[in-house]
Amino acid sequence: MADGDFYIRYYVGHKGKFGHEFLEFEFTPNGKMRYANNSQYKNDTMIRKECFVAPAVLEELKRIIEDSEITKEDDNLWPMPDRVGRQELEIVLGDDHISFTTAKIGSMIEVNDSKDPEGLRTFYYLVQDLRCFVFSLIALHFKIKPLG
Repeated sequence: MADGDFYIRYYVGHKGKFGHEFLEFEFTPNGKMRYANNSQYKNDTMIRKECFVAPAVLEELKRIIEDSEITKEDDNLWPMPDRVGRQELEIVLGDDHISFTTAKIGSMIEVNDSKDPEGLRTFYYLVQDLRCFVFSLIALHFKIKPLG
């Protein structure tokens, strides 16, 4: 695994009929995970969750990022954010510090039709993996009712 600093932040959102709706999460080097989901649809309220994760969780995040090879990509040919929304991904991994910004991606068709389908595909799948990982952590940490 990479030595040194580690930080990750992901944001996806838009401003529209229901105001500023977004999903955002970040992991800091000390293991703090912060999550926010804001939707005004049907007068929904913002969901905020914060917790600390074990070093093994951070190591797994690093592994997922390193295996994706996202640090080799460049977002210059990716779709620019538009009225439909934007995505941002910032990663500090050892000596690498990368930041990507692109439009919201609705499907693989949009990825395949882009000017850089290979790079955008790497981003798309990494984001899917990270979101699933975060949702799993939230479900584990904030279980309201015990099973059974």
